[in-house]
Amino acid sequence: MRKYGVNELRKMFLDFFESKGHLKMKSFSLVPHNDKSLLLINSGMAPLKPYFTGQEIPPRRRVATCQKCIRTGDIENVGKTARHGTFFEMLGNFSFGDYFKRESIHWTWEFLTEVVGLDPDRLYPSVYLEDDEAWEIWNKEIGIAPERIFKFGKEDNFWEHGSGPCGPCSEVYYDRGEKYGCGSPDCTVGCECDRYMEIWNNVFTQFDNDGNNHYTELEQKNIDTGMGLERLACIVQDVDSMFDIDTIKALRTHVCALAGVEYGAGADTDVSIRVITDHIRSVTFMISDGIMPSNEGRGYVLRRLLRRACRHGRILNIPGEFLVKLAGTVIEGSKDGYPELDEKKEFIFNVVAKEEEQFNKTIDQGLSILAEMEKEMEAKQEKVLAGANAFKLYDTYGFPLDLTREILEEKGLSVDEDGFKEAMEIQRQTARAAREVTNYMGADVTVYESIDPSVTTEFVGYENLAFESKVTVLTTDTELVDALSDGERGTIFVEKTPFYATSGGQEADRGVIRTADGEFVVEDVVKLLGGKFGHIGHVACGMIKVGDTVSLEVDAEKRAMSANNHSATHLLHKALRMVLGNHVEQAGSLVNEDRLRFDFTHFSALTAGELRQVEEIVNAQIQNGLAVKVENLPIEEARKTGAAALFGEKYGDIVRVVSMGDFSIEFCGGTHVANTGAITAFKILSETGVAAGVRRIEALTAKGLMGYYDEMEQKLLETAKLMKATPDSLAEKTAHLLAENKALRSEIESLKSKLAKDAAKDIMDQVTEIKGVKLLAAKIENVDMNGLRELGDQLKEKLGEGVIVLASAADGKVSLMAMATKEAMDRGAHAGNLIKAAAALVGGGGGGRPNMAQAGGKKPEGIEDALAKAAEVLEGQL
Repeated sequence: MRKYGVNELRKMFLDFFESKGHLKMKSFSLVPHNDKSLLLINSGMAPLKPYFTGQEIPPRRRVATCQKCIRTGDIENVGKTARHGTFFEMLGNFSFGDYFKRESIHWTWEFLTEVVGLDPDRLYPSVYLEDDEAWEIWNKEIGIAPERIFKFGKEDNFWEHGSGPCGPCSEVYYDRGEKYGCGSPDCTVGCECDRYMEIWNNVFTQFDNDGNNHYTELEQKNIDTGMGLERLACIVQDVDSMFDIDTIKALRTHVCALAGVEYGAGADTDVSIRVITDHIRSVTFMISDGIMPSNEGRGYVLRRLLRRACRHGRILNIPGEFLVKLAGTVIEGSKDGYPELDEKKEFIFNVVAKEEEQFNKTIDQGLSILAEMEKEMEAKQEKVLAGANAFKLYDTYGFPLDLTREILEEKGLSVDEDGFKEAMEIQRQTARAAREVTNYMGADVTVYESIDPSVTTEFVGYENLAFESKVTVLTTDTELVDALSDGERGTIFVEKTPFYATSGGQEADRGVIRTADGEFVVEDVVKLLGGKFGHIGHVACGMIKVGDTVSLEVDAEKRAMSANNHSATHLLHKALRMVLGNHVEQAGSLVNEDRLRFDFTHFSALTAGELRQVEEIVNAQIQNGLAVKVENLPIEEARKTGAAALFGEKYGDIVRVVSMGDFSIEFCGGTHVANTGAITAFKILSETGVAAGVRRIEALTAKGLMGYYDEMEQKLLETAKLMKATPDSLAEKTAHLLAENKALRSEIESLKSKLAKDAAKDIMDQVTEIKGVKLLAAKIENVDMNGLRELGDQLKEKLGEGVIVLASAADGKVSLMAMATKEAMDRGAHAGNLIKAAAALVGGGGGGRPNMAQAGGKKPEGIEDALAKAAEVLEGQL
């Protein structure tokens, strides 16, 4: 048997099933589409759920994919053995109501034995113990001896997910030989050792479970198969684990070279090598699909994986920041199957470098916090770190429990792991409680799920703003209906529509749908599974019925203004890449008739000069009057044009490419101007940060910009009028008033100081003595807190040693201030405690240091009592 490489095996599988009439589809993004039940795509069939459930009609009834997947359920075990990993590729062939068991089993056997060349005598199928049909196919048609076909129960060979589609499955195991076994004479299929490895699973979806384990035959039976590419490569290349197959071994070798260690030389070292090798694969693929590091959701998974890899780099004493180098090796090894890795290379490197740099600072801070915790333990003579503290290190500073444990064990200390698990479980329950209720699909359950999947809508809005079509479906918020009448809210579906549905960041069109005796106001348009466009709104008059021929009319002005802003985002995107670099990628947008919002990847705020440069580039292209050309191209041909694609977007075989002269070219399904000159002008209003590594620009064009300038002009005129100036002289007048204001404030402060000095002369005769300590407690009229502090400093000089308490009321508010000299503090005086007690009598609160404190209140009538309380408290302190 030839030892095929990973990239060869992937191609062989897809080509084989393409020869069997399957549509060879590219891997879907790791970000689930319309599926809230998943954080990340974790199986080959996950992105195909809509085809299995009938919610969407598949592009072909036979499909084959190699799907990138991530599973993080046992992330703590990754690295401890060579079995566990977070990233893997799943080969799969699928039938949606086409072929069934016979073809699926025959093709499994043909691919494994004839295409890959595995020894037939080392292959062992298993079937569900009640699935006689599958057993017969393996035995009578394929020719496998009965003793080599294993029958297993529901737990092993029946796939179901609560209620809904389910069915038996048939797995195929490969005998890797005694060198991988446990040595037991009873070792056979099902043994926990590594000798008999399961490589392929054929799921025969033929039943529907009503939720009470009552099964009925499905009219449309489906095939869902899965074979781990890395597992297949292990067998073909005859190696111990996925860490030894060609592409991953190259990455593992790079890790060893950076660390100056050898794989297999030590168990602890091997753990760190495997963690780094696995995690950098996941990180690289996740970033290529537009996932950014964050503290929640899939962004947190990314951050955790990256930080785990970074920490194990420290354990191996890898000098400096190293993950970008390894990401390069991942890209080189996988770009044949996933060209998007190479396309996004610069961006991937930037995100990894920034996050690694940030974590290196964070981990040092975490080590400092742990050192403080150790001091507290020592002071309390404790030997066990509290679980809550260990969880704080984990959750805030990215310290996995094993890192905290290792550091403590070196000093003869331990950690309360049960307490840590309790804190972790509380977090999990909180997250679980926050999850939305979803259906089997993982999408929100709505009335739209009741619509026949064959219903679809053709969009004709690129060429038309008005069109006649037939109503196919009507719904209220809760049910399908035959008619909507005056005042009712609902959704209209038609065969063809000129209305653009919210998509790609562009908000939906608005307008009206008319019949001879009814009018429906369209407030929003949504695009649903299967290409259905739902026009949401209310009936303004009359009635609209299923089957009616209707006139659909788009609000032309709103469409035109939205097109201006959408086309401007394309010019902005290119301008940002020119000014900031090619790492800039679109991370989201919102476009409507009023303004545009554009999110993009960048790692620092733009300077005023950069923003001005971007604005100038965009306006120059508007003035150049670039022709806007739209083409529908095969996706591979479109990629060759250099067109920018949106992160994580699901593209079909044919894509719409929008070009603006030779300046900008992007994949885009939105509506645009015919010439950039229609945009008129472009103005950036703001630039802010919205997430780690993501910035946001808000801007205006055309009518929206003119409206903004009109508003600014009106405010300018109003301000000039208030200032008794003209707009031309407003700046000069403002400068004059500011200078005058400054002079007046200086004069006021001077007068306050004089008043304070005069007051000081008047109140020195109010000094009393308590237990040998002088106390000056006095009320001052109309002095603010700054004035009280200044007066207190002057009185302290006159008093020498002692305590000063001053109170003043101004504009219905009370200010209290206390000072204590060193000698008074040595005798027990504490200004903070004294002021806290006194403040309660003026309806306020406050406090401070032993030598100085202040407070506020809202009951001027309580000032005398507060001063008396101060004397009482001081006596108790001495």
